[in-house]
Amino acid sequence: MGAATAAAGHAMPWPVLVVGALICAGAALAPDLDHKAATISRSFGPVSRGLCEVIDKISYAVYKATKKRGDPRRSGGHRTLTHTWLWAVLIGAGASLLAMTGGRWAVLGILFVHMVLAVEGLLWRMARVSSDVLVWLLGATSAWILADILHEPGNGADWLFTDPGQEYLWLGLPIVLGALVHDIGDALTVSGCPILWPIPIGRKRWYPLGPPKAMRFRAGSWVEVKVLMPVFMVLGGLSGLGALGII
Repeated sequence: MGAATAAAGHAMPWPVLVVGALICAGAALAPDLDHKAATISRSFGPVSRGLCEVIDKISYAVYKATKKRGDPRRSGGHRTLTHTWLWAVLIGAGASLLAMTGGRWAVLGILFVHMVLAVEGLLWRMARVSSDVLVWLLGATSAWILADILHEPGNGADWLFTDPGQEYLWLGLPIVLGALVHDIGDALTVSGCPILWPIPIGRKRWYPLGPPKAMRFRAGSWVEVKVLMPVFMVLGGLSGLGALGII
């Protein structure tokens, strides 16, 4: 995204690149809000566990209410509503609106949630053996420092959207991107992912989009860890340099 905007004449300030990358990493965990055993369910203690249960029930209810004859029966809502493009857009738009209208505390809240999730996702080995309180403190400290840096003139509070009152409107973009990256990754696995819902495909409204079955793999397999992860890290690094206008 940063490389594309830089090519269009909107070079990304380095604080926006750092914050955007961390938010994207955190947001990539968010679609699993429909799974009570996912990493995000334990990220904020009882609050996130309870939220995951609620989202699972909502997702299941939406699935039952909108499925077509070709869609299979399900017993839960995992990989349904929260794994669609519509959910990603709505969550990103909601975050942008909150950041634009809610002031500094809203921005801090958005940053805190995604910094904690980024720690849980990127440093998951250390996060699992560490205290939740320490992870929350790290997230809060990071959010406070990054918010101060972004607020400095020229550091990106008004990146892309420069009219008065539109500061931080861009914060929803990495949230959308992170959710879609998660969905695309799930689409590569054996089960596929209904990214296009509610657009029907044939006899299904929850069509599990993905490549040919011979090209799919199981989540957590060696293909994901030893092939896709290094490739995406290299691509992410190159995109970051492009966003800064270095390459």
